[in-house]
Amino acid sequence: MGEEEKRMKRVMVTFDVDGTLIKSTGNSSNRLHRQAFSHAFYQVFGLKDVSIDAIQHHGQTDPLILVNTLVHYGIPSDVALERLPDLKARMIEYAKEHAQNIGEGLEVLPGVSSLLDALSSKGVSIGLVTGNLEEIAWMKMEGLGIQKYFTIPKFGGFGTDHTERGELIKIAANRANKLYPDGFDLRVHVGDTPNDIRAAENGGALAIGVCTGVFTAEELQKASNGNAVILPDLTNAEAFLKLLGI
Repeated sequence: MGEEEKRMKRVMVTFDVDGTLIKSTGNSSNRLHRQAFSHAFYQVFGLKDVSIDAIQHHGQTDPLILVNTLVHYGIPSDVALERLPDLKARMIEYAKEHAQNIGEGLEVLPGVSSLLDALSSKGVSIGLVTGNLEEIAWMKMEGLGIQKYFTIPKFGGFGTDHTERGELIKIAANRANKLYPDGFDLRVHVGDTPNDIRAAENGGALAIGVCTGVFTAEELQKASNGNAVILPDLTNAEAFLKLLGI
């Protein structure tokens, strides 16, 4: 058997966070993250009683949610974009000050812990690609007890890095390649929105869609160039590993 055949297949998998790894629950749904948005709107623009639910925000990055919500409430987009660094800083500030509440209104989706454990044990490089600001994303992972499964040093692409999700896939790949100069035989991104599917494919990764958010299998498939794999959820770790060829 040749050296190429003997070496382990190098696989990188990135996951979206909300709706893919975790879900919002109850009346306090994703409370700390939502409160961080409200804090930023008030601190930077003096706006009270502003809700991100005024816009369609599923699958958007936090910076886009900030800007689009402000536009909805009458702030010109150029003004909102100019203050984006301040808005992001205020969100992170609030989240860190209230970190003990990060898990309120959130829970890990079925099968996720087992799948992450299985991927980790197979030597898969595991990171995040999410519209969440980086600090908030990792706080969620730690607060819900699943950060231990992610590759160290941590890597990914985040709303802190760019407004467009498609760029985040490329950013995560570049960061992973610096950590692992030998590169990867397969890059995969897992998400629950059409934006995840499009971003993965535009960024050169295999797109795996999961129907654990608000979008149907048909909606996820429609976003694909035809190569995406759509799963009902992440409860079948064995099938997922087989999909990756490991």
